[in-house]
Amino acid sequence: PESTHPSRPGSRTWLAVAVCVEALTHGRGCFWPFSAAVTSRAPGAWSAAALPQRAELGADTAAATINHAPALLQRLQGLLQRGNGSDAVLRVRPAGSDEVQVFHAHQLLLALQSDVLDGLLHNRSVLTLDEPPDSAALFDRFLRYLYCGEVSLQLHQAIPLHRLASKYGVASLQRGVAEYMRSHLASESSQGHVVGWYHYATRVGDAGLQESCLQFLAWNLSAVLGSAEWATVSTELLLLLLERSDLVLHSELELYGAVEAWLARRQPEARVAERALRAIRYPMIAPSHLFQLQVQSPAMLRHRAAVQDLLFQAFQFHAASPLHFAKYFDVNCSMFLPRNYLAPAWGSPWVISNPARDDRSTSFQTQLGPSSHDAGKRVTWNVLFSPRWLPVSLRPVYADAVPGALPAARLEDGRPRLVITPAMSSSDFAGVSFQKTVLVGVRQQGRVFVKHVYSFHQSTDEVPDFLAHADLQKRASEYLIDNALHLHIVVKPVYHSLIKAKK
Repeated sequence: PESTHPSRPGSRTWLAVAVCVEALTHGRGCFWPFSAAVTSRAPGAWSAAALPQRAELGADTAAATINHAPALLQRLQGLLQRGNGSDAVLRVRPAGSDEVQVFHAHQLLLALQSDVLDGLLHNRSVLTLDEPPDSAALFDRFLRYLYCGEVSLQLHQAIPLHRLASKYGVASLQRGVAEYMRSHLASESSQGHVVGWYHYATRVGDAGLQESCLQFLAWNLSAVLGSAEWATVSTELLLLLLERSDLVLHSELELYGAVEAWLARRQPEARVAERALRAIRYPMIAPSHLFQLQVQSPAMLRHRAAVQDLLFQAFQFHAASPLHFAKYFDVNCSMFLPRNYLAPAWGSPWVISNPARDDRSTSFQTQLGPSSHDAGKRVTWNVLFSPRWLPVSLRPVYADAVPGALPAARLEDGRPRLVITPAMSSSDFAGVSFQKTVLVGVRQQGRVFVKHVYSFHQSTDEVPDFLAHADLQKRASEYLIDNALHLHIVVKPVYHSLIKAKK
């Protein structure tokens, strides 16, 4: 009905339907307080007295909400499937194909969700849409979301569905698919998906998704290096990863092998290969392995001239005392900064069963420094974990002693605490300080990956805000794997003379 005469409420009824549909498709309920008046009075007999007043509703202590939203959503789904009363035809044509999918739709519902479709359907009822094949295959699900506000998808469907939502300006679906991608980075897939999602996020300018993918790749690089997904890494992503110091992998030698495999497969131009090889931190590789690379590595044999100076500098670093070496060379750069290596010389894993039960402690040893000059020197570390630590100022003994003090905090209100201290005196490693990193592993969709990384300054012994938001009391906590907390502690030696004060 199109009449707007006061005695004919057709357009008002459509407006109310539109408001309810929009509310339902966005997850809100719809309350139509004058529905009883609509069904009990003739269209021409409406009056102000027929509508409940706010005061009357507020005074009714037996007020309740009747929610038939699920039934309405089912009817909307049926409306889409049967096409009853449709006033728009969408012809979806996959690129490179003569096949056309035809959908009978309703302009009102399309306009509620997409201003783009509303504009395209202005003064026309038939619309032909050219879509990539993967997007065309999901167009029925895209339409279902426009009608019902829900959609199911799998990993390989995330990009084409997000592409449709972006093209037609459905912001809620864009956000939903992006959140799905961020929460399924660790999901298992045969060909891998995180690298592809990163490249897609870069193309569409989704900075949040781009950073989430990049962080996941950096913190779980060893798993990526050994998968088919590594071959799909773009040149830009490869160079971006090689610049980072927070990469989590077994060793720098493992990274070199992966870069060499990427170069062999992609065959980039010489300047790209040389730039990638110069990003390897050769001082972090033992001299025996550096000798092998010079005579056995195809990439090194081809581009040796481009990295000759770095190799020579690495051999000098391993041959002399780092403090003596720093007198003649600038070592205040990333080349001499370790990444997060999982090899035993750099740290130790620690699995804490039933972490909420009581305090735990452990100890392990690391090398004094990355230089071969210090190869025989070891540092012993003591680690203390407390699941419910309270600051001294909040402990009950102090609160009870002060008149009028606030109620003492309970022990269960404490937060997890992790303290890492050397078992030796500072004179045993004079001139060396240590940067400590704690990796927290979690399991998602049956796969274990690094989700949290805590790094703290070498001059402190305690991890700040360690697992501040974790509920270790719950067996279903995302931080627990089979009721155990999985940590890996990495210690990075840094010589004091390598740090320059900022002016």
